[in-house]
Amino acid sequence: MNDAETSVAELRAVVERFVAERDWQQFHTPKNLSMSLSVEVAELMEHFQWRTPEESAAIAQAPELLTEVAHEMADVACYLLALSSSLGVDLSSAIEAKMVLNRKKYPAEKSSGQWAPPKA
Repeated sequence: MNDAETSVAELRAVVERFVAERDWQQFHTPKNLSMSLSVEVAELMEHFQWRTPEESAAIAQAPELLTEVAHEMADVACYLLALSSSLGVDLSSAIEAKMVLNRKKYPAEKSSGQWAPPKA
């Protein structure tokens, strides 16, 4: 599997199959999944905590650290996919709709190169 050839639906199916094989659906409530997602994001953040911006970027060149970060990213993605399955949210549609809102909130002509939202 790789990003260029794998759909969100295929990833959801992989996660759903893993969960079903362990009979974990009973635990995969939106509350539990959102809390687990938060925990996994915190574990991802630990790899960057206390590093300078340059040190954090250098992780991409450190294979062992990059593997650890990739594993945490995968955990985050798996919980997000499980949450979308649990709630019946079409993640692709949700992202597309959110980007429409973001384009209105952060117009390119006012936001380009700016870290802060544009002033109204």
